[in-house]
Amino acid sequence: KKWLCGSASRTSLFCFPCLLFGGELSWTQMGVNDLKHPSKKKKHESCKCHLNNSIKLAIFGSVNIATQLDESYQVGIRKHDEEVDKIRFILSKLIDCVHFCGAFELALRGHDETESSLNPGRVDLVSSIDSGMEKHVKSATVFKGTSKTIQNDLLDCMLDMTRDFIIQQLRNTEYMAIQADNTTDVSTKCPSVLVYRYIDGKAKIVERFYGFTQLKDSCTESIATALLDQLIVFPEHCEKQKLIAQSYDGANVMHGESGGIQRKVRDRYTNAHYVRCYAHQLNLITEQAVSKITQVRIFFCDLSGFPAFFSRSPKRTQALEAIMARRLPRGAATCWNFNIQTINIIYEYREDLLECFKTIECSTAFESTTICEARGFIRTLEDIPFLSFFFYNIMPHVDVLYSQLQKLYVERITTKFVSNINKVRESIEDLGSKLPDESEFPIQHEHRTEIKTLNQVAREVCDIIIAHAKERFAFTKHLVSAKHNQCFLLQTLTNTVQAYPMLNKERLHTELSVIYGKPEFRGARALFRLFLENNLQDMFSEIVKLLRPMTTVESRCFSTLKRIKTLRNTINQDQLNTLTMLSIEKQLIQETPDFNKRTIEKFLF
Repeated sequence: KKWLCGSASRTSLFCFPCLLFGGELSWTQMGVNDLKHPSKKKKHESCKCHLNNSIKLAIFGSVNIATQLDESYQVGIRKHDEEVDKIRFILSKLIDCVHFCGAFELALRGHDETESSLNPGRVDLVSSIDSGMEKHVKSATVFKGTSKTIQNDLLDCMLDMTRDFIIQQLRNTEYMAIQADNTTDVSTKCPSVLVYRYIDGKAKIVERFYGFTQLKDSCTESIATALLDQLIVFPEHCEKQKLIAQSYDGANVMHGESGGIQRKVRDRYTNAHYVRCYAHQLNLITEQAVSKITQVRIFFCDLSGFPAFFSRSPKRTQALEAIMARRLPRGAATCWNFNIQTINIIYEYREDLLECFKTIECSTAFESTTICEARGFIRTLEDIPFLSFFFYNIMPHVDVLYSQLQKLYVERITTKFVSNINKVRESIEDLGSKLPDESEFPIQHEHRTEIKTLNQVAREVCDIIIAHAKERFAFTKHLVSAKHNQCFLLQTLTNTVQAYPMLNKERLHTELSVIYGKPEFRGARALFRLFLENNLQDMFSEIVKLLRPMTTVESRCFSTLKRIKTLRNTINQDQLNTLTMLSIEKQLIQETPDFNKRTIEKFLF
């Protein structure tokens, strides 16, 4: 009998329904141990109290039995469930449409988002190939899913779900780094963008776009405040220790009030060392010099106009080719408007360019805007002989430094670069003697104009470049261990532990001794994967800790930050965060379990 239950301590039988809801004392408190007379059991089984208790147990936790017997209520429940399933199906299709548009960087509906729009978007496309969606779009009077409001609400939910998943991964990882920058676009707006870099649960290095933040201005204080506000998702002290590196694709972060952005972040996140990202162009050093001296900044702005002038018109290019046998290179699409090859050509072919622009100025075959621009370039070429010659001697050293930075001897390369710039600084007077006498150069300050000689300006530029290079590559002492493949030096070990205080020096020393003694253990990534795949991460815990932050961005990689900057000029400002997230993190969204279902739950509740 299913209603029977027993007690081992009392060696007696009881009635389970009656125990729950009350009944005869012999079956609820005293217990029955007389198994020779089954008539007692049959008598209890047929009594009214037992039957009532059995019914109570059967319907416990369900709706009223009278309601269950009401057929119209049952029909209503079924219709409600069918309607909920239908709405969830429609929402899932809408999420698929929005995800598709975001992943392939397509407009949701175009500029006209009214009901009468001739471009109703991808929802109509889906309805044409899905009968359920088609029936809903044609028959639904409310909640069609095609309105801008519903789409925006879905976008917000999708953004929240993706961010929640990224935050969960960040909390599960041991270490992480951030990359941040301001990304001025064609609309002249200047938002700050944040990218997280870490190792996920599959031992794979990933970069995750987190979001844009609109800035009041591009000063150090505004960027630092926006960045720290985004990092507040890690309030606990132990989580703050996970942030071990910060990197910025710009030079303005290094200097400013109270030591620049990287210093403000370091004050709150003590392990967040500034690390140069290999994917960042080394034009940052020159840009730093540009930002300090107004006339030098203007020089580089003028410089970027030369390749742009000729690349926009075949007729202008033909005029140039008629005078010189080579084209100007196209200006690189960087935020510094800078191209080393352009400097070389303008210095080496200055007279030919002047002749070309004067020919355009006097010609009747060009439109007025072209002639006006040509006259401006004539004045520019007449004003910049010293600066073009000076940077013609400076920039090859920057180019060489950038090409060598992916080698092991970073400290030695940086020292040589500083030495070369110092040599240029010391030979400035010799450089100036090769040019016409133009001894004075007005330097604009905030409240005054100071007259400096060209030599003084050149020395100031060299000083800024040297100071910036030393600061940018200050955190490199621990990298010297990369050149030791047979044994390691204790001083190198000490430098590494100072850089990453979470390491246990004694245990790390023992583990490294074992690894260096085995010639088959080579390569940071290969070694890291070997430990994880063979469950050796607990055995070599300190080396695993060391290997996690030792992964960097190679220059051959097209980094997430570069993709964001390219995408920034092509996406409408509405829902910029979500559409960028859908485009950049499409693979993450595909790998997120039950993404549509979880987004629907967030949307409905």
